[in-house]
Amino acid sequence: MVSNDSANTPIGRAEPTAVKLAVAGSFGVGKTTFIGSVSEITPLSTEAEMTRASIGVDDLSATPHKRTTTVAFDYGRRTLDTDTVLHLFGVPGQQRFEELWSRLFRGALGAVVLVDTRRFDASFPALDRVEEAQMPFVVAHNVWHDEDARHSPEKIRQHLTLQEQVPVMACDARQRDSVRQVLITLVRYAGRHYAARGRQEAGRA
Repeated sequence: MVSNDSANTPIGRAEPTAVKLAVAGSFGVGKTTFIGSVSEITPLSTEAEMTRASIGVDDLSATPHKRTTTVAFDYGRRTLDTDTVLHLFGVPGQQRFEELWSRLFRGALGAVVLVDTRRFDASFPALDRVEEAQMPFVVAHNVWHDEDARHSPEKIRQHLTLQEQVPVMACDARQRDSVRQVLITLVRYAGRHYAARGRQEAGRA
């Protein structure tokens, strides 16, 4: 996805590495906002007006004013540093779009799983699919109002039965710096994850 036009690249300077990351989570958790707040380009969004077909299917109890939903994926891009460009793909939250998930996960370095502590149970489908894809992930609590004071990262880890090594952190999907810190955490964690896997495979060889 990174341009190969050598005319735009200074002589002797390598092209930055393109890194694909998935952003997953339940319906209405803030994935579109998360990508939009950090993207350096106008995000591609496939949001559509919610229809009567969603009544009784999509849980609006925590987001009663939500009127749109992602029906394919969201896309944004963020240059992390001179060597790395992140390509962010937002995964639709509803399980009726589940067939898209494996496609969007394919080739991803890792995933951010956004959680809303008002609806812990709604987080499990996304967590299950990310774990099935065997990719490293971080859990980011998209903080609403005073929730951060009541839900520490450790309490969230316990609620979601996460392994000790999985990073859990609070974020505000509306704030660029907060989102950027989540992405940096994911990239670093994924680097350690794949390095450890490589050592294990070398040891078995």
